[in-house]
Amino acid sequence: MLPRSGKRIQTLFTQFRFIRATPATMTKAPTVTQALPPMDPNISLSFTQPPLPAWKMGDGVANKAWAQGGGHDRKTWDMATTSPKDTYQLLTSAIVPRPIAFVSSLSTDGVPNLAPFSYFSMVSHHPPLISVSFRLSPARPKDTRENVLATKQFTVNIISENFVEAANAASTEAPADVNEWIVSGLTMAPSTDVKPAYVEESAASFECELYSYQDITPLNSTNVTTTMILGLIKRVHIRKSVLREDGNQIDPAKLRPIARLGSTTYSRLLNAFDLPRLPWNATTQDEYSVLQEKAK
Repeated sequence: MLPRSGKRIQTLFTQFRFIRATPATMTKAPTVTQALPPMDPNISLSFTQPPLPAWKMGDGVANKAWAQGGGHDRKTWDMATTSPKDTYQLLTSAIVPRPIAFVSSLSTDGVPNLAPFSYFSMVSHHPPLISVSFRLSPARPKDTRENVLATKQFTVNIISENFVEAANAASTEAPADVNEWIVSGLTMAPSTDVKPAYVEESAASFECELYSYQDITPLNSTNVTTTMILGLIKRVHIRKSVLREDGNQIDPAKLRPIARLGSTTYSRLLNAFDLPRLPWNATTQDEYSVLQEKAK
């Protein structure tokens, strides 16, 4: 179903890859594949027509070659017998692009933590809720998870192109006493309603309180492998420079958000098109009746 706004922005992302920072690589910048061309920072979001502007009810897929190109030749996974490693690789490469929550939190002792998470989504606007999920390491829980559950406060910051390497560096599996703000080189900005800082370099930041959480276990197991939290957004900070003329919406071409794909691959937002919701009126009802008769 299309959004209630009546339009849906479809997007095309270009992609790039870098290596997750680890303690072994922290002495130098993460390695980028040298064979790839450098990213062009001057390219920005542009709008085009949708794939098939003349599409009408019942037309199906726009690209017939896609419909005929091996559609019945599929590999199938039985998730009950698929290993967690293979499941991770499959789902994170299929459910794309994913927005990234850059989460700032504090421990009960006041130690700051900063980390990106791509198991992230908007849940509701009334009340304003977001969700973030944390995969639990066999070695120890995620610091962000522990902090949020203990203090019930955090901020979520949207990652833009200009500081994606810094955000990636904050994903390093460092000891709990390591300050990812120092690792990333990013700047703390004081929040208004919560104690954790938001990221000054982020053009869109949300101050959140814990609304609820759910520990998740595999079937036939009591071991918690994931915790999903719902955050109630208390206050939003948006740079005026990324707002549209109405002052109440963000221009994605100015925000330049980064999304997560599979493996170590990230993507940029470079192409979009508007697609109005199909109206349901007397004309479309007649069209549907004709198609219904043909389908008999």
